[in-house]
Amino acid sequence: MNIHIVAMVVSVAIFLFVVELVRRRRLTFKYAIGWLLVSAGAIFFAVFYKLLFACAAFLGFELPSNFIFFALFCVFVTLSLLLTVFLCQQNSRNDIMAQKIALLELELEKLKKKL
Repeated sequence: MNIHIVAMVVSVAIFLFVVELVRRRRLTFKYAIGWLLVSAGAIFFAVFYKLLFACAAFLGFELPSNFIFFALFCVFVTLSLLLTVFLCQQNSRNDIMAQKIALLELELEKLKKKL
């Protein structure tokens, strides 16, 4: 079996899997967009593989596989960084929500004591 066909099938499968996760609301679009872009890029380069060879040669890579590994490394580092940012934002929201709940409980206790 041709490696381009295998790469295309795997990329399409990942793309469809992420779309299905979004459709079932198991994954939000905000988090899925990175994976959709990566899989769409993989589909593109699987179809136009000569462009992949040209990009690798233009950027100075001896082998296109080295270029693929480097590009995937960069993409996954970027995705990890974005997910870390989202996690920190969520952590901050949780802290604020916990403080607001504590204040509401304090007010509720004060109202109970008045009654």
